[in-house]
Amino acid sequence: MTTATDAGGPRDALGPLRDREQVAERLLASSARHSFDPDRELDWDAPFEEGKWFWPPELVSLYGTPLWRRMPEEQRMDLARHEAASLASLGVWFEIILIQLLVRHVYDKPMTSSHVRYALTEIEDECRHSKMFTRFIQRAGVRPYPVSRLHHNLARVLKTVSTTPGSFTATLLGEEILDWMQRLTFPDERIQPLVRGITRIHVVEEARHVRYAREELRRQMASCPRWEAELTRISSGQAARVMSASFVNPRVYTDVGLDRREAVAQVRASGHRREVMQTGAKRLTEFLDEIGVLRGAGRRLWRSSGLLA
Repeated sequence: MTTATDAGGPRDALGPLRDREQVAERLLASSARHSFDPDRELDWDAPFEEGKWFWPPELVSLYGTPLWRRMPEEQRMDLARHEAASLASLGVWFEIILIQLLVRHVYDKPMTSSHVRYALTEIEDECRHSKMFTRFIQRAGVRPYPVSRLHHNLARVLKTVSTTPGSFTATLLGEEILDWMQRLTFPDERIQPLVRGITRIHVVEEARHVRYAREELRRQMASCPRWEAELTRISSGQAARVMSASFVNPRVYTDVGLDRREAVAQVRASGHRREVMQTGAKRLTEFLDEIGVLRGAGRRLWRSSGLLA
């Protein structure tokens, strides 16, 4: 697929391919400067502040629906607390999958390369993030919200058989939508300080993970055989459907005293919620479209997920 070469390195139909080792070395340098230990950086013992949200209300799934307008403010804020815990639970599930995908990715790579060393550094980051999320769930006084048994077992297959480009597409899917939401959260003074601290740490460190995954996915889509590219398109579309369905566990509605069936129906009908999810995914879908992932049956699956307009 290579068509030309310039001073920036090989150029293919998917755009310029940057040197893998140079990218890893820059990310390692950034990790050395900007990595955090949440156990020390955050004040886990500070009491929550009265009247502050656990998640921006505009990002709560029911925001703007008829049901939301009927809910008292206290119940809205309680729903935000439970949805923040649901997202943290989803984050732990996803980070564990990502760790296994990264281990599989580097298994056959040169062990002394910067590319492998950065992957191991990212695994360290993800371990800290998972511990941070589980600690937040406990601190928020909420039960964990695991994904459905079906999605749990589908992920078991993904992390076992996923191709390399499929792995990095799934990585970006799990990282970029939540990253967009967190970039709105950590500067928001309406939000609990602990939540702002958690999202700030996650945004800073995830920026490196996104860069690593994007560069590697671009490289893999340029070099993989046609069958693997097509498999990546279809598997990423199915992953988008699973992620979209798992973003908020419907048990949150029952736990705050709402009728689950009514709440789920109103979320599905909500134009605001659809816009939030598509806006959160927009940067990712534009990138995937650019490198040829959003084609054919895969694109149709992405549309059915609700993440692609």
